[in-house]
This record gives sequence, C-alpha cells and structure tokens, in this order.
Amino acid sequence: MSVEPRQPCDHLIEAGWIVPVVPHGIVLEDHALVIDGDRITDLLPRAEAHARYAPRTITSRPESVLIPGLVNAHTHNPMTLMRGVADDLPLMPWLTEHVWPIEAAVMSPAFIADGVELAVAEMLRGGTTCCNENYFFPDMQAATYRRLGFRAVVGIPFIEFPSAWAGSAAEYFDKGLEVHDNYRRDPLVSLSFAPHAPYTVNDDSFERIRMLAEQLDLPVHCHVHETAQEIEDSLKQYGQRPLARMDRLGLVNERLIAVHMTQLTDAEIAQCAERGVSVAHCPQSNLKLASGFSPIERLRRAGVNIAIGTDGCASNNDLDMFDEMRCAALLAKGVSGDATAMDAATTLHAATMGGARAIGLGDRIGSLEVGKQADIACVALDALETQPLYHAVSQLVYSTGRQQVTDVWIAGQRKLADGVLVDMDIPGLLARTRQWQQRIAAVRSPK
Repeated sequence: MSVEPRQPCDHLIEAGWIVPVVPHGIVLEDHALVIDGDRITDLLPRAEAHARYAPRTITSRPESVLIPGLVNAHTHNPMTLMRGVADDLPLMPWLTEHVWPIEAAVMSPAFIADGVELAVAEMLRGGTTCCNENYFFPDMQAATYRRLGFRAVVGIPFIEFPSAWAGSAAEYFDKGLEVHDNYRRDPLVSLSFAPHAPYTVNDDSFERIRMLAEQLDLPVHCHVHETAQEIEDSLKQYGQRPLARMDRLGLVNERLIAVHMTQLTDAEIAQCAERGVSVAHCPQSNLKLASGFSPIERLRRAGVNIAIGTDGCASNNDLDMFDEMRCAALLAKGVSGDATAMDAATTLHAATMGGARAIGLGDRIGSLEVGKQADIACVALDALETQPLYHAVSQLVYSTGRQQVTDVWIAGQRKLADGVLVDMDIPGLLARTRQWQQRIAAVRSPK
C-alpha cells in the first residue's frame, strides 16, 4: 500500500487555539495554519497537518492563540515622536496651541521616517499588522512602511493651509496623486484620500476628493463629528451639520471611513448604515480629549461596519490595540446601559475584519481564511494574568496585555519572533528618538 507523499509548504504554525474571526466567534482547538508564500493555504487539525504537509519550518505554540493581525483603523504614526507632548487638554487648544506649532517647527521627511519606524516597532510588539494612516509626507510614509515590510493604507493628506508637505490646494492634490501612482500596484502599501476634517476642508476640495476617490476607487479617511464644538461651528458657517454637508457633497457612502463620530442623531446613524459608511472608533483618544462618547452599539446594531483605531500617540498615548479593544467593549456597555453590548467576539471582529473592510482590504486580510494573506499574531495565554482559561476570545479582549504577543507574520514574513523584532535596529531607533525629543523640547521651551 503506497503512502501519499506529504505536500511541501513554507511554514506550519500550530497552536492550542486558533480564532479565525470568520466564521464569527469560532475557536478551533489544537489546529494548525499552513502558509505558502504570502498566503494561508490550509487550516486544519494539527495531527492532520503533520500527516499532509512537509513544512520547511514549524512554529509550535501549544499554550498560545493565533488571531488575524490586528488592524489599527485610524492613526497618525509619525506623531509617535510627540507622545505625551501636550497632555490633559481639550482638542482645539491641544491642536492649535501645541501640536500645530510643533509640527511647523520640526516637520520633515526625517521626522516622518523615524516616527513611522518607532510606531511600526510598537505595533508589531502588540500584534498589529496593518494601519490606516493619516498624516503629511505620504511619500516618506509609504517608503518607510514598504522598507519595514509593514502593511499600511497611507492617506493622501488634505487641509486648507500650507504645511511642510504642500503649500497650496493644487500642490496637495498633485503631490498626493503622484504618490498614488508610485504605489498603485504595491503588495503592502495602498492609498486613501485623507482630508483632515470638515472644519479644515472647503466644499471645492471635498468635491474634487469625491470625484478622484470614485475614479481611482480609493477610500476617504476623515475625522467627522469628533466634538460638539465642530457641530456648532458647522451650523454657523454652513447651516448644516458636518455629516449633512458631506452628504450634500457626495461623500457619505461606502468609501467613507468616518473617524470618531461622537455626536450623532438617530437619523445620522440610519443614514450611515444605509450608505455603507464605516466608523473608526477611537475610544481612548475620545476619552482623553473629552470629545464625547461614540454610540458604537447603536451604530453596530443599525448595521454600520465598526473598526477600531488608537488615533495618534500625541492623543492616546500608545498604539496598544489590546487596550483599545478592552476600552471599546467596556465603554459600549457603559454608554448603552447594556452588558451584552460589544461582546468579546464582536470587539475582536471590529479590531480585525471590521478594520480590514473599512480600509478596502477585507478580501485580503482581517481573518484567518484559506487564500488570504498570512497576516497573523500569536498570543501566549499561559501567563498567570490569563489563567485560568475558559474562553480564548474573552481572555483576549478582557485580560490579555500586548506584552503577551510572541510572534507576528505579515504576508508570511516573520516580523516578531519569540518577542524579538526581526531586522530592526532598535538601539539606533531609540537614539534617533531621543534626538527628536530634544528638538521638540527646545521648540516648546525656547530660550
């Protein structure tokens, strides 16, 4: 009797538990993922995997859980270099009196590159494999993400005042479209339009963004209804709430990633559900800036796709998606008065598949399914802080810390191995970070 030869593959990862996210809420015990090239090619019981495949390498994690890499649906990663620079302030004084003056003094391609690299190191150590970026110098952002092998959707920025990146509306568009052309076929870096907010973008610019987003099939990533003051100012200036104004300009549709959304009426929630809008929920930033509470459970129950983001380190002050998940779940219960709101499986879905769908990559990442990109995080659950273990998904959301992430893969490439970052010069990165700290401190306290 002949024995079928085992099929070669690049890598086999076996774990005590696998949470594929799709199907919803499923936990597979003692299973394995098979990776060949940049894709997941099989998901099956561990014993069957060893009988069927001859992997070049094996990673065995019997006390760990495999999950899709987390998707940070809204961040300003170069601002990692401004972590803690102006804490305990409301949004507008924080922006106008601190953040914008500092940016004017230090913004440069080098600032962008070092800030992104610091953020990538932090995100990888916390199980995040993809981010939705919104900041200046998208060319340098894209080049840095690509160099580091990190998946990112880089926003083409737009704001109605000059910056170190562009001096006029025409230049924002021209330079941004050139970046899009340079990365339109890149396997890891894709583009979106990232108008800052309704209060910093005029009607003509929004209309051109809508037209280009349709032509190029790109998402539109925008802060919307972040504060009550934003609503009041829009009513005075335009006679409309910001979302209504964006709707008049044709932007409230399935391309829109609306960030924050703390000030919503029932009619606006229904409209977002009907039009296919995604909401990027940033609970910790909203809390820290006292911006308000997004009615995330009402949005979810209406059918709105929910994603989770950290916002930037200047307003959070970290890129910890595990902490953000826990906060999102607990805040949803408190705001709605319903202990069943944003249960653990739903919260994990928002931090993975919800984010992937929002940024237009739901067919490639966000779940551990055969044929998808091998973006994977491995989380150890044998620490005393996560024992005893009754349900892996609940443990991930309610008691797991990002320090328990041991291994990360992006497109099948190992980026974190046994807790150690792969191919990153951490001492050099920290030295450059300290240099930026000294420069920014000097800006804040001029002699």
